[in-house]
Amino acid sequence: MKHIVVLTGAGISAESGIKTFRDADGLWEGHDVMEVASPQGFAANPELVLDFYNQRRKQLFEVQPNHAHKALANLEKDYNVTIVTQNVDDLHERAGSSNVLHLHGELLKVRSTYDEFDIRVWKHDLVLGDVCSKGHQLRPHIVWFGEAVPMIEKAVDICQTADVLIIIGTSMQVYPAASLMHYVNPETNIFYIDPKPAMSSNSQVTVIAEKATIGVDKVIKDLN
Repeated sequence: MKHIVVLTGAGISAESGIKTFRDADGLWEGHDVMEVASPQGFAANPELVLDFYNQRRKQLFEVQPNHAHKALANLEKDYNVTIVTQNVDDLHERAGSSNVLHLHGELLKVRSTYDEFDIRVWKHDLVLGDVCSKGHQLRPHIVWFGEAVPMIEKAVDICQTADVLIIIGTSMQVYPAASLMHYVNPETNIFYIDPKPAMSSNSQVTVIAEKATIGVDKVIKDLN
């Protein structure tokens, strides 16, 4: 069974109504991203950061997976599919995808500020005073700017086994995620779906300049 690896970015979730910060001059819901997505920002104003992610978490319960999420989940009927996502939402899982790797963390999880491996599911507001079993403040389980991406090595291993790589809704500007396409085998077909593609088609890469909900269907037709 062919192994299809799908690398998704903010563009696929934007069609479900989740806003992206890169479309707004580095502002995310009116905040400078470094205020709400960096260790320095959390140290300077933890209440602001916790409230910011509380609002993002609430928004997540108001949106639904779109056609692109569902079509990717449906691919599991015929292929071995691994989703490697830069997104922190759970829309792939809710659409039915069973093998999802989150590079940048998950909104519905928190972790201890003392032990990064002390991670737990969290579906309500997180406030100052919410602590781990050892008494340390909990924080969003999100990879912030300046922090290591702990799942990147696993993602590299996954890409090295891909028969097909599908890239959806990412600017290809966020590293190390943007480097993953370079780890697939030279004979692996790559499809890149984005309305404003950051690369051109070549002998290995087929660019589809469409939003995710349209582009995914075009790729699936090519696969069949």
